[in-house]
Amino acid sequence: MQESLQNLAAQLEGDLFTDQTMRTLYATDASAYREKPLAVVIPQTHDDLKKLIAFASENGTSLIPRTAGTSLAGQVVGAGIVVDVSKHFTKILEINAEEGWVRVQPGVVRDELNLFLKPYGLYFGPETSTANRAMIGGMVGNNSCGSNSIVYGSTREHVLEVKALLADGSEATFGALQANEISAKSRLNSLEGAIYRVTNEILANPSNQSEIRKNFPKVSIERRNTGYALDMLLNCAPYTEAGPAFNMCQLIAGSEGTLCFLTEIKLHVSPLPPKISGLVCVHFNSVDESLQANLIALKYRPQAVELIDHYILECTKDNIEQRKNRFFVQGDPGAILVVDLGSDTREDVEQRAAAMEAEMREAGLGYHFPVLWGEDTKKVWTLRKAGLGLLSNLPGDEKAVAVIEDTAVDVRDLPAFIREFNTILGQNDMSAVHYAHAGSGEIHLRPIINLKTKEGHQQYRLIAEEIATLVKKFDGSLSGEHGDGRLRGEFIPQMVGPKNYELMRSLKQSWDPKGIFNPGKIVDTPPMDTFLRYEAGQQTPEFKTIFRFHDQDILQHAEQCNGSGDCRKTELSGGTMCPSYMATRSEKDTTRARANMLREMLTRSPKENRFDHEEIKEVMDLCLSCKGCKSECPSNVDMAKMKAEFLQHYYDANGTPIRSRLIANFSALSGVASWVPWAYNTVFDTAALRKIANKIVGFHPERTMPLLHKTTLKRWFENRPKASQKTKQTVYLFCDEFTNYNDVEVGKKAVLLLEKLGYNIVIPEHGESGRAALSKGLLRQAKKIAEKNIRSLKELITIETPLVGIEPSAILTFRDEYPDLVDESLLVDARRIAESALTFEEFLAREIDAKRITKDAFTKETRLIKLHGHCQQKAVSSLVPSKKMLSLPENYTVHLIPSGCCGMAGSFGYEAEHYDISMKIGELVLFPTVRQQPEEVIIAAPGTSCRHQIKDGTGRKAKHPAEILYEALASVPQTAHSQEQTIKSV
Repeated sequence: MQESLQNLAAQLEGDLFTDQTMRTLYATDASAYREKPLAVVIPQTHDDLKKLIAFASENGTSLIPRTAGTSLAGQVVGAGIVVDVSKHFTKILEINAEEGWVRVQPGVVRDELNLFLKPYGLYFGPETSTANRAMIGGMVGNNSCGSNSIVYGSTREHVLEVKALLADGSEATFGALQANEISAKSRLNSLEGAIYRVTNEILANPSNQSEIRKNFPKVSIERRNTGYALDMLLNCAPYTEAGPAFNMCQLIAGSEGTLCFLTEIKLHVSPLPPKISGLVCVHFNSVDESLQANLIALKYRPQAVELIDHYILECTKDNIEQRKNRFFVQGDPGAILVVDLGSDTREDVEQRAAAMEAEMREAGLGYHFPVLWGEDTKKVWTLRKAGLGLLSNLPGDEKAVAVIEDTAVDVRDLPAFIREFNTILGQNDMSAVHYAHAGSGEIHLRPIINLKTKEGHQQYRLIAEEIATLVKKFDGSLSGEHGDGRLRGEFIPQMVGPKNYELMRSLKQSWDPKGIFNPGKIVDTPPMDTFLRYEAGQQTPEFKTIFRFHDQDILQHAEQCNGSGDCRKTELSGGTMCPSYMATRSEKDTTRARANMLREMLTRSPKENRFDHEEIKEVMDLCLSCKGCKSECPSNVDMAKMKAEFLQHYYDANGTPIRSRLIANFSALSGVASWVPWAYNTVFDTAALRKIANKIVGFHPERTMPLLHKTTLKRWFENRPKASQKTKQTVYLFCDEFTNYNDVEVGKKAVLLLEKLGYNIVIPEHGESGRAALSKGLLRQAKKIAEKNIRSLKELITIETPLVGIEPSAILTFRDEYPDLVDESLLVDARRIAESALTFEEFLAREIDAKRITKDAFTKETRLIKLHGHCQQKAVSSLVPSKKMLSLPENYTVHLIPSGCCGMAGSFGYEAEHYDISMKIGELVLFPTVRQQPEEVIIAAPGTSCRHQIKDGTGRKAKHPAEILYEALASVPQTAHSQEQTIKSV
């Protein structure tokens, strides 16, 4: 087979992979399943797909279509060839605004489609919680819907026509047909003709009709997604009088890639949603109470009704990003029902909200009814959508497992169903998380199970069997929107009856005689407790790490990644995570891939040092350690921390590269060079010499290098004339290594600004930050630095006398890494200093809020500032203080550049093998935005690496916020002018 695969690879325009790394990364999705595929293909053309189908047919293997890989039931896990169309099949092909449709390839991202449609006043309605990375092909495969299905239904209702490749490689178009057209199709002497003939034989049979109507889920359940949608086809003309036109798309939607390979999809699109949306966030004491109130909410024509239970609300308390989104939560509710009331007028929403509240209160339901508007509504939806990832944050091996989380019943049956559901859980000593789509009769329910144990495996099957029986009792659908996959396929005979199941098998056979399209899904599915990620009784060693991973070990931290794929969003969605994926669009460069590989090797490696694997090194290579995942990943996966830990153990086995040692010792080397800065600068400020020097140390020849100042900030500070004036308070300034040697002018302006504003500046005794050592994984070296700094500063630094830093990456090391790095004896001091370590902007913002700094001290001239935030600042702190500080002069306007990482990321952008990707990341948003700005616009960037990247990528000089505010002072007294003259002479 390997030789055949190599021959196939030579014929494809896309890429075919059979290596361990890629096969491992595609062995999982967002479900509990794991099975290594035979190969992974990233097809580039339509012809590639036809060649793959021919290969699978001739060689007895299978194809597994895949887009974002966020399926929760194992739909894209299997032993065949995974065909990932997410990279190249991403075109929006045609739009007809008058008729209300758009034609797309399967790799188009749902939210990006809506960005394209918005200028036309159009909108694709179905919205998954993964909408900023979920792709249309996957949404069709799973028949996705989401929170607003009350209004927009599921994807099935919007698929007008598809172009597909059939199992014999032939091309077919499926769309709406009249009775005579169905007859004509059935007469075709082709696979397409055979498909129509078998379908007609099934649906025209009165006995089959009766069986389908009797045993499929209730028609009143909109989210009917169990098995092949024979009931939907039966509802069409000519099989149902006055039914809608027959359309195979009804069947293809929800078929999970088991019938054909989609190449184009024509979608119905709707007018934009109402302009005004008010979210009534009703607080309840229990889930049961909220579900009773749900029936009242539905009377008021909501766009959506979503449930958030107390488990999720508790998780959000400890999540950096979601904590900010809890502003509307009062007390500790047992559940919150989010009722979205949309209208063209605010008055209408207010009237409906008031009437709904009155009716609920009269029924004794709910205790708090806040109504949220505008930007605040986005925060609520972000909180709700983060639920899936947050559930992975439970410490230890017990997790909220996707096993029975997609049940849908008639909304009127929902309170009784959930009561019985929870009774079953209680009888099995289990509890579950409740969240999602109350308005359409579907609550996502995830029991807490440890799948690493034999007992956990038994619970996994037991609860699936019992809930399947309960769903059938209510004539519900075991799958509402997440599909059957490997998880629920086993129970389809129970859900629809054995005869209907056999009809489904006949249907599959007619479409796919050789079983090449995603076998083992929907029909002939293996047992639901096979091919799980975790084995019963799984044992792993104790991991002795340098970082502490609170209440867990490093493996458990990697396992927090549940595969939801938040790291696959593009630059159009905003945010930082994950910059390398944004540039390459390759699964290998996602945070998810890195977590998957760590989990795989730390779990299954035969080596004593389980970090000693080239596969881990390979997927970690393009991790920029930007920290975006620490805040943006709903599971709080801190990949930068795990990468640093991995590197230290990998170096232990393989030695530390010279370049890594040089970078880690940047401060010491700069200290030596600072005595002869002219010599250093002669080399690195002369293009020919710089290119040679760069090549020697492994940096890219085109990358300019930061030059040394003629003095250091510490020397200037010690020798400058001291300001003699009354001071408001003493500020302890952390003189980081980057500001001390390279960005001395920034440091000077920061000191002079604070002194002008009346502060006494002290640079206490301390060492370097250790940021460079951390970035290259020399954790033992960083640990020594951290402990020395904590010992030096612990008697000085308090909330009242904070440690203020100019370079974000350096000062935030105290807040982020130090408490996880220092010895236990210093932990209390490290945590106390962490709370009092402030970025320059945070300190200024604090003083502005306290009215100790006012706009009176600054110019009244008008300026526009474009601010690019530092990655770690965005992840560990916030850009709000930067904006507040820079907006202090009354006519200064600050716009945030919607950029993620600049691409430099410390030494990453200097390194020869990373230069191109570094610049590509910059070109996503940052560089084009900067280039568009007129000269009079000020470019602000707190990070030294960011400023350097902006200069190299655009030729523009970006300024630190301290420089900008210093230059905005209304008047600089003569003493300060004298100081500046002294500066120049030092």
